[in-house]
Formats: sequence, C-alpha cells, structure tokens
Amino acid sequence: MTASGPFDVKMNPDPSYETADGGIVLGRLSLAKEFHGALDATSVVQMLSAGTAVKGSAGYVAIELVAGRLDGRAGTFVLQHSGTMNRGEASLTVSVVPDSGTGELAGLAGTMAIDIVAGAHSYRFDYTLTRPA
Repeated sequence: MTASGPFDVKMNPDPSYETADGGIVLGRLSLAKEFHGALDATSVVQMLSAGTAVKGSAGYVAIELVAGRLDGRAGTFVLQHSGTMNRGEASLTVSVVPDSGTGELAGLAGTMAIDIVAGAHSYRFDYTLTRPA
C-alpha cells in the first residue's frame, strides 16, 4: 500500500558539539513534524549529523517516533533515517524499525521517500501491514 501527502517541519538545532581537524563538524538536531494526507500524524525526531570541509558532503542518522493514523488505523511506529550527501548527490533511506508498530499499526513494515521542492516537504510511504503471530 502507499500513503502520500505533505508534511510540516519545525527544526530545533543544538550548537555543534564536536569539531575535528579538516573541517569536520558533528551536530545534533531535534525536529517536530506534522504529516497530512493518508498519514495523519505527528512525530518527534532526534538527528545526529557530520559535516565536512567539502561543500555538499555530509551524513546524518535519525530516529523518528510517529504517532497518529495511517489510512485510518491508529497507533505509533518508529522510522530510522540514514542519509548521505556526496558532493551534492543525496542518498536517503528511511525505514520502519521492525516490530515498532503499536495499536492498529502492529505488524507495520515499509520505507518512506521524502521530497523537498521549493521548500515544501512531502512524503511517499510504501508499506505493508500484517498482523503479528
């Protein structure tokens, strides 16, 4: 199944917490999101990032707790993000953490694509929902 729609993001960056020779900067960021459409939910995100001295090269990992309704089913689940920028070329994987679904979302699995066009965020969530044994 597929769910898609826009979402809003509020970013709360913390000061850089570590630097190293060569322009390496480690950062921490918390975010709050509000999803609209087939995923009617809010989420909290904790992100860690690493930037380099090379413009357009960086990486991040994040854990996101989502609470709300997915195609009318209520519950929570966790998304795991892994993103890399290699001299401006982006690569992002966002996956449901196995067995993290609760309530009517128990048994949820899937991946989410995130698009940002002219500052507007949207998602496409390809998922399966099977009842656990």
